[in-house]
Parts: sequence; C-alpha cells; structure tokens
Amino acid sequence: MSLLDIKNLSLTIDDTPILKGMELSVAPGEVMGLVGESGSGKSMTALTVMQLLPYAARATGRVTFDGIDLLAATEDQMCALRGDDIGMVFQEPMTALNPVKTIGEQVAEGIRWHTKASRAEAEDRARKMLDRVGLPSAKFPMSRYPHELSGGQRQRVVIAIACALKPKLLIADEPTTALDVVLQAQILDLLRDLVAESRMGLLLISHDLAVVTEMADRITILRRGEVMETGDTARTLSEQLHPFTRQLAQASIHVPARSKPHGLETGRSLLQVEGVTRDYAGRRTSLFRRAPDIRAVDQVSLSMAPGQSLALVGRSGCGKSTLARMILALDRPSSGTIRFRGETITGKSEAELKPARRDMQVVFQDPYGSFDPRQKVEKLVAEPLHVLDKKPTRAERREMVAHALHEVGLDQRDMDKYPHEFSGGQRQRLSIARAIITRPKLVVADEPVSALDVSIRAQILDLFAELNQKLGIAYLFITHDLTVARAITDEVLVMHDGKIVERGKTSDVLDHPQSEAAKALVTAAPDLYRAIARRMREQG
Repeated sequence: MSLLDIKNLSLTIDDTPILKGMELSVAPGEVMGLVGESGSGKSMTALTVMQLLPYAARATGRVTFDGIDLLAATEDQMCALRGDDIGMVFQEPMTALNPVKTIGEQVAEGIRWHTKASRAEAEDRARKMLDRVGLPSAKFPMSRYPHELSGGQRQRVVIAIACALKPKLLIADEPTTALDVVLQAQILDLLRDLVAESRMGLLLISHDLAVVTEMADRITILRRGEVMETGDTARTLSEQLHPFTRQLAQASIHVPARSKPHGLETGRSLLQVEGVTRDYAGRRTSLFRRAPDIRAVDQVSLSMAPGQSLALVGRSGCGKSTLARMILALDRPSSGTIRFRGETITGKSEAELKPARRDMQVVFQDPYGSFDPRQKVEKLVAEPLHVLDKKPTRAERREMVAHALHEVGLDQRDMDKYPHEFSGGQRQRLSIARAIITRPKLVVADEPVSALDVSIRAQILDLFAELNQKLGIAYLFITHDLTVARAITDEVLVMHDGKIVERGKTSDVLDHPQSEAAKALVTAAPDLYRAIARRMREQG
C-alpha cells in the first residue's frame, strides 16, 4: 500500500492550469524523484500535499496520505500532520527560517509542539539533530541566528527541523541546491539513513538528475504540469525513451562551445590580489570578553588576465564570497592589496572607486532577491548606468536597456514588466543584462546557475560563453558545482579554510586533483552516467 497516493490531480490558479491529471505514489521506505524544468509544477505538487496552496488555487482529484484524504482535510488535521507525520524541506532556507529566532529555538519548536516535551528535552533532541546534519555544537551553538550562517548551513537547519520528528513522509524540495558537493553527499547519506531507519517515504524534488539517480528508486518526469514518463530511475534515464527525458539528460552534461575572445590586450593583468586577509571580530561571550577573531580569508593571492574565465571552488563557508566582496570593493581587507586594471582599489572612497565600478559588475546567486520587486525591468537593468561619466538621456537609456536585453535573449517589450512576471531562468538573464550594460571588463558570478534547472542552466552557460567571446568579458565564477567549472572556465582555484590550496588548468585540477580539499570535492561531485551505471549494476 502506498504511503502517498496522488490520482488524477489537476490544479489551477485563477484560470491558469498548473497540474493536469497528475499521477504519483510513494511507498513506505521508497524514494521517489520528481524532476522537470522550472515552472513544470514540481513545487506546486509538494504544496498541494502540504495544503499550503495560494488562496486562488483550486485542486481536483485525489491526494491520500496514510489513508487520509488531504484535499478534504481540515486545517486542524493538517496542522497535526505537518511537521510530525509529513515534513518538508523548502527550497529557499532564508525565507523558511524565522530571522528573529535562534536556530535552536526553531528546531526545538516543532518537537515541543507535537510531543509536548519539556523545553530541556526538546533542546536536547534539537542539539542531537543539529549535530547529525553537520552543525556541531563546538562551532554552531544553538544560540546562533540564521543570518550568522552561510546558505548551506541554513539549509542544514531547515533539514534538521523537517527531520526532527522522523516523519513518515519527507518532501524535500531542492534540498541540496545551496550546498557544496561534499556537504551534499553528507546530507544525501543522512536522508538515505532516515529512509532506511524508519521506512520513511521520501519525495525528492530536484533539477539535478545525477542527485536523483543516486537517491531515487523511481522517477517521475514533469513537463508543463503533465507527467511525461515514470518508472525505475536507472532504466528510465539510461533508455531515455521519451524525447523530453533525453533532452533533460543531454542538458545536464551540456558544455558550451567556447573560443578565445578577439582583440584583447595581451601581457597585461586585469586583476591582481596580493596577500589579502580578512578578519572578523569574534562574538561577544560576556560584557568584558569577546571570542577570538575569525579569519575568513587568509593570505590569498591570484591574478586574472583580460577575457579569462576563472573558477573559484570550495566548500560552503570557505571564504569564496568574502573574497568576491573584497574584489568588488564591497568589503575592505584587513591586510593585502587588490589592483584592478593596474590601479590599487583597496582603501579608496566611493567617489574614487567610481571609474573601477564601471568596469566590474556582479551576477548574484538569487536574481529575485537582488531586484526591487516594485520596479520595472527598464529601471532595474539601467541601475549601473549611474557610474558613467555622462548621464544618458531617457531615450539613450531605453536604447541601452533594449540592447542589453537583446544580447541576453530577451525582448524590448520586457522593459515594462516586473520581476515576478519572469521565470527563474529569465530573471537570471535580466541580472546578466544588468551586469553587462556598462560593458564591464570583469563580471563576478556568485553561483549564477545553482538555482536553475538543467535546460535553463545550459542556456545561461551558452550565454556566458557567447558574451565572453563577443565582448571579451573576464569571469570569476564562484561555484561549488564542478560541472559548471569544467564547462565554462579556463582555470580553477580551490579554496579551503580561507586559503587557496590548489590552482591550475580546469581539466588538470578536476581530472588529477592534488590537494585533499580538491580530492574531496571531485570524489563527492555527482555524475549522471556514473550514477546510472552503478544503479544498473546493483539491480543486476
């Protein structure tokens, strides 16, 4: 008997169809993978099961959990189920966590609510769960707040909350998107253990086919709200009988065609980072005592040539984003020097930095979070134009925005839309348009494709490669995805505990890693066809 059974589920929001006659089941102790492009209805399926749908949503069909008709359940019944029998790991940890409560309070909250345990008992269980997801008490006391953690660490807190009561069914919506590959492997091992220990059913929603192949017994492939194919994971992905399944598999290993940009100055360095260190003051432990300073970046040196594409890889919390902020002059190093186009930018005022700001831009990991939702695309994409010496007229600004949108594959008519009217992939294109509108020499891309499905990721990587060739833009890719590093970069720097521990050509470092940190990343990185072969061997 199935633990979760979805029959002929259709979902509309206002008059827009989201799901069409969907069928899906999860048995006790089974892992079901749900994959598809952005907007295919994966997350809406999860929200239907949890009964957390938007007000205007209307669901028909049948959704049963452990014999309970969820579509007919009252809110009181759902409150008793959510967090206890059904747990959910949400995709965006910062919005899933309460910013004014400590992580210990948030993990213990569900335990106290559902089990009526005492505060001390709930906190003890919460501490054990946080230890289990890789947040040991020595480094991560329960008194920490979400903003004091990295994205990957916050995701571990969300997983601890969802798994604290060992639910019968766990719905994990992109549970490893924000995690580095080593931590991803640990979290997937944890989920496997929970499934094995208590015969928990797991509905794993992901755009990463390699992760789904590693984890899932069966797979359901969604496209525009309809099930395209379902069946045994390894067999479905190896045979690729449906054209859409084949399209997803090819997109997941896509490598853009790249050629050397023309017309670049040779022999000059675009960016030089020399012996940069960044220390942060330790937490105050009492009125008169403070913990030792924390060294986020430790004596880092690197250089980039014009038009070069460089990957900075490493585990979550190793100092990658801190180094990027210093390169962008958004943070000041404690010591060391950063030169851009031969000029020192460390210690300069905002006015003195204005010429450098024209030639360096950034693409953020979360494009939606980097846009003001109340502004239209024209104003958002035109934001960097204030650093130009000559302020463009309104007509010139519209023309520049239209040209930037055209370069990233969007339409001039998109200028009058708001960010919420675009898909995740389109919003990332908007953030790239904003980054290239001043024709920069350097773009720092912080996890630019980690939140995108494989089809959109392939398009964005092609776009990066095209802009590199056409405009000669140099890229510093900050990523934990070694597939992206391999596909789009010339050289790789491996960062560990604030230091650069290995550097070299991308293929050399990723095929023959020398440092322990690089070996750990390469070993833990998921590989689609290797995972398929392993699953096929296990099945005989």
